[in-house]
Amino acid sequence: MTTHAVTAASGKLGRLVVEALLERGVAPADVVAVVRTPAKVADLAGRGVQVRRGDYAEPSSLAEALAGVDRLLLVSGDTPGERVAQHLNVVEAAKAAGVQRIAYTSILRADTTGNPLAPDHRATEEAIAASGLAHTVLRNGWYTENYTDQLGRYLATGEVLGSTGEGRVSAATRADYAAAAAAALLDEGTGDAVHELGGPSFTFAELAATISEVTGTAVVHRDVTTAEHVAALRAAGLDEGTAGFVAALDASIARGELATDSDDLARLVGRPLTGLADAVRAASA
Repeated sequence: MTTHAVTAASGKLGRLVVEALLERGVAPADVVAVVRTPAKVADLAGRGVQVRRGDYAEPSSLAEALAGVDRLLLVSGDTPGERVAQHLNVVEAAKAAGVQRIAYTSILRADTTGNPLAPDHRATEEAIAASGLAHTVLRNGWYTENYTDQLGRYLATGEVLGSTGEGRVSAATRADYAAAAAAALLDEGTGDAVHELGGPSFTFAELAATISEVTGTAVVHRDVTTAEHVAALRAAGLDEGTAGFVAALDASIARGELATDSDDLARLVGRPLTGLADAVRAASA
């Protein structure tokens, strides 16, 4: 049988990918959940999933975690500045373990975008390609949860603040991205693939309008300049570097770098994607 491994399986995305593999009929014994802290996924172990300790920063742990694995999903790390070296550890361990295919969660338009998160992803994609491993690159757009997790603040302040202009965001829920990742792991195709993934796009004005309609509370979009955005974030308590980084993400949206007309996500998932209104409705509940 084919063994499928998912790194960062205790995280919000990785756990959903494990669940999606099980929902698609993969036997629990054929799923490996790679985590830094096994106790966090004791429930998965109780269901028969193989739980193995693996830390991106500890190559020896990765060698043990990936032993006997046929297909691997590398969920990108969350520490800018350290991710490339950590990802390379996983790629090297996968190659040494004889992994047949590696999939990686990258960022939309990784090869061309000016998004400040892109360089780490671009470098990882290049390393995977150079490894000689068969690979699938999953260029995820923004998570809808980036916005629905802030619903309480939007409702309290009555506004969605940003410096995105009329830029559109092709966001999708983590569950939809997870379903796509599971489908990519199970794909029997032999060639390398790059998927640009995103849901139906919306502007921040449309986000505010959707929140207003779903919740019955008036919320408006307040668009500001990048400098004004940084100042507002600083006033809210962010340090200068973090405020500048957040504003740079909005600038990427304004340039259209987080929007796509690709249907790769819907095609991989094989069902209708979760719409923005439904996501807001679920969050508000």
